[in-house]
Amino acid sequence: MDVSPELTDQLLRHISSSVYRPSKPKQIAKALKLDSDGYRELRRVVKQLVIEGRVVYGSNHLVIPAGAFEGGSDYVRGTFRRAMGGGFGFVRPGEHDDESEIAEHLFVPPGSTHGALEGDIVEVKVQPSRKGGQEGVVVEILQRARRQFTGTFRMIRGEPAVFLDGTPYSQPVSIGDVRGLPLSDDDKVFVEMVEFPDDDGHGGEAVLLERLGSSTNPAIDTLTIMRQYGLPDNFPESVLDEAREQADAFNDEVVPEGRKDLTELLTITIDPFDARDFDDAISLEREQGRWRLWVHIADVSSFIPEGSVLDEEAKNRATSVYLPDRVVPMIPEIISNHLASLQPDRIRLTKTVEIEMLDDLTITHVEVHNAAILSDKRFSYEQVDKFLANPDAQREPWGDEICDLLSRMHTLAMQMRKARFKGGSLSLDMPDVKLDFDKSGKVRGAHLSENTESHQIIEEFMLAGNQAVASWLDDLELNFLHRIHEPPQRRKLRDLHLFVRDLGINVESLESRFEIQRVLDKVAGTTLEQAVNFSVLKSMNKAVYGPQREGHYALDMEHYCHFTSPIRRYPDLSVHRLVQKLLDGKKTPDDSFQVLLRLGHHCSDMERNAQQAERDLIELKLLHFLKKKVGEKLDAVVSRVFADGIHARCIKLPVDGFLPVAALPQDRYRFERQGQQLVGFRDGNRFRLGDLLTVQIAKIDLQERQLFFDLVKNHSSEAGPVASRRPKHSKERVGTKRKERSSSKEEAAKAITQLRLGAFRSRCSV
Repeated sequence: MDVSPELTDQLLRHISSSVYRPSKPKQIAKALKLDSDGYRELRRVVKQLVIEGRVVYGSNHLVIPAGAFEGGSDYVRGTFRRAMGGGFGFVRPGEHDDESEIAEHLFVPPGSTHGALEGDIVEVKVQPSRKGGQEGVVVEILQRARRQFTGTFRMIRGEPAVFLDGTPYSQPVSIGDVRGLPLSDDDKVFVEMVEFPDDDGHGGEAVLLERLGSSTNPAIDTLTIMRQYGLPDNFPESVLDEAREQADAFNDEVVPEGRKDLTELLTITIDPFDARDFDDAISLEREQGRWRLWVHIADVSSFIPEGSVLDEEAKNRATSVYLPDRVVPMIPEIISNHLASLQPDRIRLTKTVEIEMLDDLTITHVEVHNAAILSDKRFSYEQVDKFLANPDAQREPWGDEICDLLSRMHTLAMQMRKARFKGGSLSLDMPDVKLDFDKSGKVRGAHLSENTESHQIIEEFMLAGNQAVASWLDDLELNFLHRIHEPPQRRKLRDLHLFVRDLGINVESLESRFEIQRVLDKVAGTTLEQAVNFSVLKSMNKAVYGPQREGHYALDMEHYCHFTSPIRRYPDLSVHRLVQKLLDGKKTPDDSFQVLLRLGHHCSDMERNAQQAERDLIELKLLHFLKKKVGEKLDAVVSRVFADGIHARCIKLPVDGFLPVAALPQDRYRFERQGQQLVGFRDGNRFRLGDLLTVQIAKIDLQERQLFFDLVKNHSSEAGPVASRRPKHSKERVGTKRKERSSSKEEAAKAITQLRLGAFRSRCSV
């Protein structure tokens, strides 16, 4: 490839500079002041240098000088991140205590991980990928991220052993002395590794630390997941003491000097009925030809001094973790549920974003205040939904002033939402799985939360607050943690295009957000919805925190950060502190890009850890619930198809099960990518994405956390075109009194909107 030697030299000098930060070609072109022709030539130069091994050009297109690694060698040291399933992972080059840390993620294919686990520091040999770009092979594990694991105890040939949870090891590790503990097979235990298994998962030795309890007791699930994901039980006493000092010093009867007094402004909160903390409130006034919106956010930073033990603990935790039956908070409850909770009729300190906009939503003024508010009324989402359905019914108990405010909020929020989607934002409704518990704490069923208009009102106003603050700080050219959602790679979008085309869905290039949304709309309410949404998910990058100004793809926002939940997210707290310094008129802070990069990595990792813990615990509790229902028949929809079997998602319960080929009618099956189907030689033996099945619960494997089905009937084997198939039956809840089967296609379609669930939230979440 003939490339410009002058531009090659210019590029190499630029990326070798001590102040160079890993950047995309477009950013480099801007720094080198290249025009559009120069940018195209620069991309050719980068590709040639990648071929020559002089730069690393990885999956998210950051250009990294090869000399950044081990003095120019082909070896990289970094943090390993294991992908969920598939046996592959990624390495983030640069150790955490290295000021030259690099943001690039290097793909490590299956069979090349050397047994590395999540968070391990590894050494990787960089080599060309068969698909272009670079990939890595782990050659050595330099430092283990964790040595303590939960597992299941078994006596094997008279010797005590443990099958570790959350690892790729299929073989048990020995534990030697059980310390006289009364252990039985299948008890859950907590161990510390002395020697890790080899590459094939054999060997390994651990020391028993704690017997957690019997695995047959569902109450042990939460403790097991907390231990597995390293979630803390309690706060250190020093942290609680400092929180108590803050509580003692706070006077909630007066507005502190220097704060904008907004206590006379009509203000309300809208939260889940079971919310434990209230960190946002809204005020809204209608003026002549314009709106004035106040987004009030709890001023947590005023109670957590930077660098204090409170701050260090919050930074280490980085996020609150919302498990089905308990919360692991980021900061002590005396602050999160009291001092910084915007409870009604109490003076509370806030960072308030005041946004003025015209009727066409053009923003004419934004200002951030150190304020004090007094919330007039607390609402639940359910209450607001009932009001929206029949506004006049609440006039007498709530009063005209409150009802008028709610009506204004609904009008403006729906206008903002419509404009956002019209502009290219993706509509990714993501209902959460909510477990239903009986009085003894046992799971009695599950249901999906709904993204109703009351939720959407708050969502739109929080998006507006986040965007307004990010735009302000970006205009000042300050470094801070953005919420970044990068555009999908073209290769992945091409794969997505092939997938939906194979399903018979005609669509133009999916490089347009509008086309992606058209696909989502086309399958909404059909049995293909989950499968297509899952494929869209795989094409998307994960939303992360970082100082890079990359924008948010799914929201179609150039400027975006997290500002509205400092009680439960450390990135929000860090942005609040930057805002405070600006409001105080102090010297403009300029935190190191590298320091923020590391903080962003940490917060992103802890967010991912929390989300996975939440999902795993929900899945585990559902499997325990189903353990008592082996043999029961369920309706399910084929959600994924592989050569060795099919995955099916239950209609009445948000859980997946696997039907291996052996569970299908006896035949010789072949996997056909076109149409995503398993096809046998006998008539009727065809299983496609979206097929409606009746299945029977065959087996629950709690160790592998897997549900297995047997096939009872394929109702769609004689169905028409793939895209038109819809389920015929639905049930709203599980475990409660049986209800008559509904023939409503709309209700059944609603019951299977599953991929707009936690997985999408973890990638594209706002």
